[in-house]
Amino acid sequence: MRLRLARLLALVLLPLALTGALPGSESAPEPDSLTGQLLIATPEMRDPRFFHAVILMVRHGKDGSFGLVINRPVEERSLASLLEEMGQKDAEAHGNIRVFAGGPVEPSTGFVLHTADYHRAETMAIDGRIALTRSREILHDMAHGSGPAKALLAFGYAGWAPGQLEDELAHHDWFTAPEDPKLVFDDERTTLWTEALSRRTREL
Repeated sequence: MRLRLARLLALVLLPLALTGALPGSESAPEPDSLTGQLLIATPEMRDPRFFHAVILMVRHGKDGSFGLVINRPVEERSLASLLEEMGQKDAEAHGNIRVFAGGPVEPSTGFVLHTADYHRAETMAIDGRIALTRSREILHDMAHGSGPAKALLAFGYAGWAPGQLEDELAHHDWFTAPEDPKLVFDDERTTLWTEALSRRTREL
């Protein structure tokens, strides 16, 4: 994973806006949107790619939906090593970030999910507490103490075509629960599905 991650970082954590790049990313959340909610795989989930998955929904609407799996950790890396792999060797860089497999779609695409206290021009607001940035500059800012309070780096995402997620919900594949930064960034990943399941608001 380490060598592969080095190649990915050089390609995908670019200073580009996300607008229009992913399903449902162009407009504000619609009424009854699951944007900012947790999507929790039910025990009966049939797709092995999402067995016991917990997904933070980044966007959900009539144009499609996407989110990031937050309980598939891959490794923890120092920010100094990540910057060096991007050709930005920095002796003053400090701190670490956890790397996650964010979903099966476009696994070479990287995202930094973080608390909403940090904002760049390319940052996508999710709700008032969590945001998403696809820019290598956020790693530099984090390494120098001016980044978000909490963050994780995810490669890939979970995506749904228009109406697809609604169909899966109708077939009882998912529970939903309110987003909680503690669940997203702090809680132990091995027990996150169980904890999120205990908070579900969508009963089957």
